[in-house]
Amino acid sequence: MRNKVDYSKDPLVRVENMSKYFHVGKNATLKAVNNVSFNIYAGETVGLVGESGCGKSTTGRCIVKLDPPTAGHVYFEGKDIYQQTREEHKKFTSEVQMIFQNPYSSLNPRMTVKDIVGEGIRLHEKCNDKELDAKVEALLNRVGLGKDHMSRFSHEFSGGQRQRIGIALALSVNPKFIVCDEPISALDVSIQAQVLNMLNNLQEELGLTYLFIAHDLSVVKYISDRVIVMYLGNIVEQAPADELYANPLHPYTKALLSSIPIADPDVVRSKKRIPIKGEIPSPINPKERCQFADRCPYATERCQTEVPAVKDFGNHHYASCHIL
Repeated sequence: MRNKVDYSKDPLVRVENMSKYFHVGKNATLKAVNNVSFNIYAGETVGLVGESGCGKSTTGRCIVKLDPPTAGHVYFEGKDIYQQTREEHKKFTSEVQMIFQNPYSSLNPRMTVKDIVGEGIRLHEKCNDKELDAKVEALLNRVGLGKDHMSRFSHEFSGGQRQRIGIALALSVNPKFIVCDEPISALDVSIQAQVLNMLNNLQEELGLTYLFIAHDLSVVKYISDRVIVMYLGNIVEQAPADELYANPLHPYTKALLSSIPIADPDVVRSKKRIPIKGEIPSPINPKERCQFADRCPYATERCQTEVPAVKDFGNHHYASCHIL
């Protein structure tokens, strides 16, 4: 693990049996997130991975109170975030932030960088214009930008620079926990590495905790202490990153890891790739069963009729599969 995490302490974030459903028509319910539970401990990075449409971003949005869950609970520092007073909510919005996937649409095009980054500071701190300028400049310097960028508008920047502004915005209120919703997927590969290294450095300097949402398994392995694998709104496996990549248990996790590109042609020839056959089932009115059953090469009749329970395999390694 990259960071030493004290699992004996209470988690910073606790998600308990959380679901998020959308009514999309008469007698039609889209189950974007279905009864998920997990913990995030202070100082660690938890990677959340899965195919597009599996519910990763919806999970993150529920945790930061952008979308209320249909059922279940989200606790931050032991308190239910959906049972907060006005003062508690204001404190929560400074301690929990989100970095969005698309830096082109997450920044107001009518505001200068100073106004974008300074907006949160004005809401949560009392400071005059001179103090605000100094705080914004310090934040921009921290993310690799400078004072001369403060008076510019977001359309004047590259994608990588825009994402740096988004990170500065998230840092502006001194958060403890940040949900990073695919923060590098819209960036060039060379810029991705810079942003990842910056996030790692910021975590060390500021003691931050991350939920890092991504579909690139190589990136998740690099940045994460633990990894959660989602499929069609359900968590199928979670474990420390080193353990998951060395010893995947769920058939879906094995298939995902086998698809990671490898630069060495000799290794590629000797490596067995596990294809995932068929199309992803519809999340609208799904049957009560293992959602991976139709695409799993090991599926039995039980998989078609019964939801698998979560099993503990030790070393904080959990998986939901009837054949395990």
